[in-house]
Amino acid sequence: MAPRSELRDVPRHHPTTQRTTMATPSKTPPGADPKQLERTGTVREIGSQAVWSLSSCKPGFGVDQLRDDNLETYWQSDGSQPHLVNIQFRRKTTVKMLCIYADYKSDESYTPSKISVRVGNNFHNLQEVRQLEMVEPSGWIHISLLDGANSPIRTFMIQVAVLANHQNGRDTHMRQIKIYTPVEDSSMGKFPRCTTVDFMMYRTIR
Repeated sequence: MAPRSELRDVPRHHPTTQRTTMATPSKTPPGADPKQLERTGTVREIGSQAVWSLSSCKPGFGVDQLRDDNLETYWQSDGSQPHLVNIQFRRKTTVKMLCIYADYKSDESYTPSKISVRVGNNFHNLQEVRQLEMVEPSGWIHISLLDGANSPIRTFMIQVAVLANHQNGRDTHMRQIKIYTPVEDSSMGKFPRCTTVDFMMYRTIR
């Protein structure tokens, strides 16, 4: 029996006639602020260890705005789709999660609606590992990056591709991207969790 939201009852003198209504896609729910994840001591942000580049950008709306930890600023593309964010590490790196901040309320047709995440050694052998569609997102979107064994991916490069925007918008706005690696236990056992920058500086033995 179809849910009431999809089918409506009609008068009894037309027993075989039913009128359908189109279901409205649910808005994409936001995830937790990544800073809350960092405070648990189980992951750390490693975006500063990578070289970032973009397929295009408006002057003053580039990588710096994408990485300034300010939700009021944003990267704005200035070219044809797909719009690309390229994140390249100097060595093979373990990556567990990608967090993207999008704000449909502010950006409307500039807001991404379909995103592809690709990984590889370089531009020539990237493979898609995740594709997601978003409906009017307003907040942090958490994208897990796990392999077939449910383990964090190891890669030299991540590419975030915006394949489509809401309302068929041409250019895109993306306000922040953060990349997280798991914090591994040491051979001596797990250290106490560090919650301040000062403590984190001295939590490993050199």
